[in-house]
Amino acid sequence: MIVLTIRTDKPEAELGIYDSEKQLAYETWQAHRELGITIHKKIDELLGRAGRKLEDVQGIACFKGPGSFTGLRIGLTVGNALAYALNVPIVACEDPLWLEHGIADLLSGQDEKIVTPEYGSEAHITSPKK
Repeated sequence: MIVLTIRTDKPEAELGIYDSEKQLAYETWQAHRELGITIHKKIDELLGRAGRKLEDVQGIACFKGPGSFTGLRIGLTVGNALAYALNVPIVACEDPLWLEHGIADLLSGQDEKIVTPEYGSEAHITSPKK
């Protein structure tokens, strides 16, 4: 099973491509405020380095939090959209072993259909100035 992994809870984003539990490619980069612009390009580059295409992805595992409100929303939205478009299962975990647990969940046939973030606290949203 070819698995795409996504972690976007902090300024340094992480993506991985796994063949079951064997890592084929992995990348971290300082995405910070450019995550929405860079994540799709990084997924394409990572798949290319692993000798794979987007259509080869058979499952998606994401880190669901806690972490950055915007970072988690972007990463999980990308994961959910890809899972839907590719018609593949998606799972999300929030513990330190999220990667291992996520891949194991996919290999055991789990599919959450839609994953949601766990921010860890209320979002810090500023009040309107008017």
